Amino acid sequence: MSFAREGLVFIAIAALIAAGTFAVALNRRSWPLWLLAFVLIIVALWVAYFFRDPERSGPRGDRMLIAPADGKVVLIQEVEEPAFMRGRTRRVSIFMNVFNVHVNRYPVSGTVRYVKYNPGKFLNAAVEKSSLENEQMSVGIETSSGRILMRQIAGLIARRIVTYSKEGETVEQAQRMGLIRFGSRVDVFMPLDAVVRVKIGDMTVAGTTVIADMPAR
Repeated sequence: MSFAREGLVFIAIAALIAAGTFAVALNRRSWPLWLLAFVLIIVALWVAYFFRDPERSGPRGDRMLIAPADGKVVLIQEVEEPAFMRGRTRRVSIFMNVFNVHVNRYPVSGTVRYVKYNPGKFLNAAVEKSSLENEQMSVGIETSSGRILMRQIAGLIARRIVTYSKEGETVEQAQRMGLIRFGSRVDVFMPLDAVVRVKIGDMTVAGTTVIADMPAR
């Protein structure tokens, strides 16, 4: 099992705290300290589990939109997106809980044309207004089949969005593009004539699940 590099320091800190508490409990032979050590070991294991970064494979193609995140589809809506898509678009929103893999991946291959960070609140990422009010990072990609916008949105617990994207770089479908720590949401904006393959309530796997087909150009 591999781990996201951004999580290595958290994994190390959690492991050291758990090991230190275990050593103190062993030295003092204290049942409360044994209990605390046990709890901290579980926490350390969960931190490592949270930052896991498994390899992913699945269908690929210029007209396929691959899920950028593990999680649950919570919204599918027609919305206005003036910044990069510049008009009405179809948005698919995927909510990641604290047990999902939080490494995000590019849904398409293409060239990054837009990278924009917006500070904001930390509302529950599953609700609609979080897409307008929460801290977020938007990445626009130009492809042979049209434009796609991917938006990482911080959630109620999340306090750190990591994005590797740089304007002008060429990216590959399902390539790692960042992560969001501890519960969050990813929106994908696509052309209105894209054919959405998922429905609300479906579970997605980043880099594997096809969420939509881009229109032929």
